Amino acid sequence: MTLLKNFERYPLTFGPTPVEPLQRLSEALGGKVEIWAKREDCNSGLALGGNKLRKLEYIVPDAIAAGADTLVSIGGVQSNHTRLVAAVAAKLGMGCRLVQESWVPVDDAVYDRVGNILLSRLMGADSRIVDDGFDIGIRDSWKEAMQEVREAGGVPYGIPAGASEHKFGGLGYVGFAEELRAQEAQLGLGFDYIVVCVVTGSTQAGMIAGFKADGRAGRVIGIDASATIDQTRKQVARIARNTAALIGLEQEITDEDVHINPDYAYPAYGVPSAETSAAMRLAARAEGMITDPVYEGKSMQGMIDLIEKDFFPVGSRILYAHLGGVPAINAYSYRYRKG
Repeated sequence: MTLLKNFERYPLTFGPTPVEPLQRLSEALGGKVEIWAKREDCNSGLALGGNKLRKLEYIVPDAIAAGADTLVSIGGVQSNHTRLVAAVAAKLGMGCRLVQESWVPVDDAVYDRVGNILLSRLMGADSRIVDDGFDIGIRDSWKEAMQEVREAGGVPYGIPAGASEHKFGGLGYVGFAEELRAQEAQLGLGFDYIVVCVVTGSTQAGMIAGFKADGRAGRVIGIDASATIDQTRKQVARIARNTAALIGLEQEITDEDVHINPDYAYPAYGVPSAETSAAMRLAARAEGMITDPVYEGKSMQGMIDLIEKDFFPVGSRILYAHLGGVPAINAYSYRYRKG
């Protein structure tokens, strides 16, 4: 991977993630475009995998070099990111302190006892729920958790929500772009658009920096699930520019490179609309591909709606980036009790 040659990577994944055609979904939507998926949800044996592991591969070497003995991170109660930080800590033999903020107004009786938080605790993480609401920025509760580790004699290493505000947070998805280019060469085809969910921002930002090299940065279609679109757009642009500078990219990231659609985040972060649930059911019943109500369900909804509205030219080849996150569906068990 030429863009990342100057950065150390700690392998946490199996290798390149599979790319597969979604023929039945394409047909269900009229056959106007060709839909494929890149399965980031199948990328590792660590705690069911997911996109955050790509990011953590470039962060772990820094944590080891810092002499840390405890990884400290933050997310919502059903955070995929904190699950994977817990998994990485277990793999490294480190401690793990997690702040789980109350980002989602969900009343399901088992919400805080199943899914991601259950797995984090099973892996030995010290996971504590706090009442603070949703925000994609740097949080005081996270800083306080790091101080608690220090006061107990530990050496904390802080990883912000989604690993996004970390200096190396965008590198993993620069790697995604380079990996996909190699796969396209092997397959003898190219993708016209990449559809990806965006909240804390470094997944899309890394893609923007990575795909800028072949002129596709603006073809990365971010589907917002944060419902804080202005903050998210600014954060994605900033991380993309910082990542581009870090890898020595000579091209400037422009505002036109940052394409984020805000139309599908309603009614709130972590709360699926009826349309989100319908998209999840279609993907599941057409392809056996499971998406979650928080992230992938909303990006699936966005992709489906944009196809139905003829946003993509007829004959386009679209790559849906499946980022993982399926364990969270267990926290919505009452909503989906009948499928």
